[in-house]
Amino acid sequence: MKNFALIGAAGYIAVRHLKAIKDTGNQMVAALDKFDSVGIMDSYFPEADFFTEFERFDRHIYKLKRQGTPIDYVSVCTPNYLHDSHIRFALRQGADAICEKPLVLNPWNVEALKDYEKETGKKVYNILQLRLHQSIVDLKKKVDAGDPNKVYNIDLRYFTSRGKWYHYSWKGDESKSGGVATNIGIHFFDMLTWIFGPVQENIVHERDAYHAAGFLRLKNARVRWFLSIDYNDIPDSVKAEGKRTFRTILIDGEEFEFSTGFTELHTETYRNILAGKGFGLDDALPSIEIAHQIRNATPVGLVGDFHPDLLKRKK
Repeated sequence: MKNFALIGAAGYIAVRHLKAIKDTGNQMVAALDKFDSVGIMDSYFPEADFFTEFERFDRHIYKLKRQGTPIDYVSVCTPNYLHDSHIRFALRQGADAICEKPLVLNPWNVEALKDYEKETGKKVYNILQLRLHQSIVDLKKKVDAGDPNKVYNIDLRYFTSRGKWYHYSWKGDESKSGGVATNIGIHFFDMLTWIFGPVQENIVHERDAYHAAGFLRLKNARVRWFLSIDYNDIPDSVKAEGKRTFRTILIDGEEFEFSTGFTELHTETYRNILAGKGFGLDDALPSIEIAHQIRNATPVGLVGDFHPDLLKRKK
């Protein structure tokens, strides 16, 4: 049984980590969050110590270590811009880090963490759960077994509407979240490069606080992508069903379906990490580079191979 600590216990994603720790037969001994709305811990680890101040949490982890109960893993579920610092904390404590995506906001942070791994002898793991989704695994096997020179045409749309709160939170601050492309697009960029190969061209057509759209030329794919947190972009047929999220990927004109099968992916990720097969820094880097390039690019407007849905917004 391994000992876990969790940073960011009040976040919406934290419950998946709590469940994964419990389902893999391990224990969480301490948790931290500046917010104290963490009653969900009662359903998983009611005996775990909880702190709202980092300094007291830090002292407690050190005390446990001195008493012969060191932390084996620190799970990081904090706002994106804090990941780097909290990962470093984990490694300094002699623990491996398991961090939500995006692992960090900048490519050079990854390189620095590689040095930190060497110094401490500990590992950094990233939650890249789409790589474990069966439909996506099957698609990768199909592409790998096919013509190595084939170039697929892909259209990606992911609209997940957010309320006014979003823009008042850290997620609405690009310096803290990385913006729309990072916040909601990073897992798609990881999935696409994992399957279709490295980036050869990255063009941004549109980018603002609500939207991001562009074109990626990968080794084996041409990708037109459009991400949005604006409710107005969701198709009327989807709104009529009372839904606020719409996701579709077309591959050579055919719908790629992976709307189900997400329930246990965090737990499966933890199993892989505990077995020494988790996704590390090199796995996380390509999507971080893509998102960083998008965030710092000057949008070119509706020229070239842009996503056709952008025309609907101009009407």
